[in-house]
Amino acid sequence: LQQQAEQTCRQLLRTQEEHEQLLQAAVEQAEGLEQSLRNAEAMLAERAAQLRDAQAQLSRNKLLIEELRGENRRFAMALQAAELKQKSMEEKNQLLEEQASALKQLIGKITPASLSG
Repeated sequence: LQQQAEQTCRQLLRTQEEHEQLLQAAVEQAEGLEQSLRNAEAMLAERAAQLRDAQAQLSRNKLLIEELRGENRRFAMALQAAELKQKSMEEKNQLLEEQASALKQLIGKITPASLSG
């Protein structure tokens, strides 16, 4: 009976050592997982900050694009006004050239008549 009790005691000690080793391995694995989780959280926080920065830049870019579109519309209107003014000036210039040509013809007709007179 004594021998059987000692054998059972040794077996219990071995089982206890195995359990302690398993527990130690589980603790180490849990610590590793906790570290992985902390690393993942840090990476996610960094990525979230990058995304916030990118979103802020995108918002600034959208505002800039709207400003540029407004400026582009103003330039287009100014160009259209300048083109209309240029067309008007060309029409006036054409009229003046026609008047100048008519005056030259008239002078051409008057000059020989006055010389012969």
